[in-house]
Amino acid sequence: MGKLSHEQAIEIERSRQVSEPTRRAVSPGLEDILFEAIPVLDHGFVRVVDYMGNDGAIVQAARVSYGRGTRKVNEDRGLIHYLLRHWHTTPFEMAEVKLHVKMPIFVARQWIRHRMANVNEYSARYSILDREFYVPAPEQLAAQSVQNRQGRGMVVDAEEARHVLNLLTEDAQRNYDHYLDMLNHDEAGQRLDDRRQGLARELARMNLSLNFYTQWYWKTDLHNLMNFLRLRADPHAQYEIRAYAEVILDIMRKWVPLTFDAFREHRLEAATFSGEAVKALRRMLAGEKVEQSNTSMSKREWDEFLAVLAQK
Repeated sequence: MGKLSHEQAIEIERSRQVSEPTRRAVSPGLEDILFEAIPVLDHGFVRVVDYMGNDGAIVQAARVSYGRGTRKVNEDRGLIHYLLRHWHTTPFEMAEVKLHVKMPIFVARQWIRHRMANVNEYSARYSILDREFYVPAPEQLAAQSVQNRQGRGMVVDAEEARHVLNLLTEDAQRNYDHYLDMLNHDEAGQRLDDRRQGLARELARMNLSLNFYTQWYWKTDLHNLMNFLRLRADPHAQYEIRAYAEVILDIMRKWVPLTFDAFREHRLEAATFSGEAVKALRRMLAGEKVEQSNTSMSKREWDEFLAVLAQK
């Protein structure tokens, strides 16, 4: 299944053939993948459209200096780790990235909760949407979790998976057929019935389901990108948005490798304890046997505490 329209593929190929001289700092890793559409899910993609700054821009902002001078890479690495370890966020706001993302509408509605970004979305008021909708792989079809009211539990069996996939596909196909009918257009944009005016695009779109694809340009700074990734690349995040976050994580690794390493160390692979959890940990380190009953932690916090300590 194609991820790009023919026109998009031509535009991207032309863009990748052009090279512009510049005096500004560049990221070799991002230059290698600039404009390239990286596939996600069944019809989606992420591609870097533009960016500003690199690891050096973060260090420069922190030191308010004019250039690299005689600093060494290990000094830059140490400073970036210090900044992230102590939650100094402003220097990371000096680097920005602009992404072109194609995703299911329900993923976009989660994504837009991260409000510290500039967004321009494809408008179905002006254009006709393609017949592209997300159908999960069978292994992603799971029942409602009994422990987490907004998460998934056990994967459903093969028979139920087939039933669900048939419903999703049939509903989406039918809804798109009705969408074209209301527009009085076929998929090539030709009028279906000369006797009918057809409904306005802004009204006809309302019957399309949330698994249809939308696109947007999303520009954000590195600080807010890390906030997005900390939440959406987490194993507890919904699979579909996590799939995009994992691609963007790799983009970040190519863009700012020093910052990526520090981000992994101090955010992705780090843990935060409450004051009560710290007290319990100190008691454990002192050799005391600590149970949930002799702390003020809830059962849920206690379980999370033990999970971080790999004791459960």
